[in-house]
Amino acid sequence: MVRLPARLTLKLAKARIAQIFNSAPAGPILHCVDPAEVLHPGSTAPVSREKVHALMENPAPVIWIGGNEPLLHAGIGHFVCALAQSGHCVFLETDGVALRRRIHEFQPQPELFLAVRLDLLETADSALAAEGLRAARLSGFFTVIHTRVHEDLDFTQITTLRSLIAERDVDGWLVTAASSNKAVVCKAAEARGVIRSSFWRRFSEHMEAALLSQVPVTEFRDSQAFAAEGLHAEAGEEGVRIA
Repeated sequence: MVRLPARLTLKLAKARIAQIFNSAPAGPILHCVDPAEVLHPGSTAPVSREKVHALMENPAPVIWIGGNEPLLHAGIGHFVCALAQSGHCVFLETDGVALRRRIHEFQPQPELFLAVRLDLLETADSALAAEGLRAARLSGFFTVIHTRVHEDLDFTQITTLRSLIAERDVDGWLVTAASSNKAVVCKAAEARGVIRSSFWRRFSEHMEAALLSQVPVTEFRDSQAFAAEGLHAEAGEEGVRIA
């Protein structure tokens, strides 16, 4: 069952309240970063400590770590931990293929979300991604599935993914367009209709805008709605166990 991330909701609400009292213009809730711009491939050392500190001080409450495949970087575990401890909610997106064997490099935290890309269920990589997702869940991580919609989407796959989410007790589901093509964007909007949580539907829209533009342009236009839903969250919805 998809659960509402109360901690994430409250962070969004606090950021919005701070902006109101500071009379500051609405800012982005999402900042996307490719670890290849910060970490040396094959090394645990960052390219620039200044870049790491700049990310830690970024005003956006949510940082999305994506790019080609973050788990290709040896230092990704320390990098993610540092960002999560800086007060941000951090989404680490991965294809999930190497997640099961590298899960020990990360520490479950309420601010950390492991987002596994899962579009199709028939491929070998998707099977490995499902195994990585299960390992993350059993290890106590907050888990999210990210489904990218393409023009040739078969909506039966969306129905199958929804069943998988229910079976695996995944915490969240994000559905975004894989390109800015009008037909693809329309299909993604239609596919989001099967997400039962209104929070994750709206958050998917914010993610889509940020990912398609590759700049943090999403504003706090729906932060009040996030906050209202968070206040009605059931006890224990975060579901994150600290190992």
